[in-house]
Amino acid sequence: MQDFSRLEAQLRQTLPTGRIEPQTLPVCPEITLGLINADFPEGPLPPEVMHEVIARPAYWAFCWGSGLALARYLLDYPDRIRDRAVLDLGSGSGVVAIAAALAGARRVVACDNDPHALHAVEVNAAANGVNVEPCKDLIEAGSGYDLLLMADVLYDASNLGLLADAAGVAKDVLVADSRISSLPNPHYRQIATMSALTFPNLGEFDEFGTVRLFQRR
Repeated sequence: MQDFSRLEAQLRQTLPTGRIEPQTLPVCPEITLGLINADFPEGPLPPEVMHEVIARPAYWAFCWGSGLALARYLLDYPDRIRDRAVLDLGSGSGVVAIAAALAGARRVVACDNDPHALHAVEVNAAANGVNVEPCKDLIEAGSGYDLLLMADVLYDASNLGLLADAAGVAKDVLVADSRISSLPNPHYRQIATMSALTFPNLGEFDEFGTVRLFQRR
């Protein structure tokens, strides 16, 4: 069984009472991730804990809904990814990168600027018996990929520039997002709508349960 103790120690730097537990995902039962305990209290956090949540959010301890939906899409359509070199940008828990590897990608690189997230990707990939290469940014990742994957990276308007940058990274791009209904870039078209909520769902609004998938080719 995979050891999640170091991951839990990282979580407790932000949420001192949190635990990391191996959990099989809804929508994607093929994948097990080390995530925050589902019974973590949903009430208000103490001010000092809230400060840490803002300063260094442990977003990698959740499987966000858009990542869950994109992972399901890759597993359902392995022909989209088989034998291809793939970059997962903003990898978080690693769910999309892991799904890409399970679907038969030739090479999978997971990119995230949080070293704790990269450790989560490493641990979760090992728990699922796949190989995923970590990297900290697009400069380190380089270019020449067949497919770029982005899930839940457009929550900040300053990240919209990634839509244009993507063309220099990969020939094909898939974007999944539950917080934006259309992309302000004419090169992208919506190809699917899926239902998925962040897991564990600690009170997320239902309005974010609809995930839209966009493609640039």
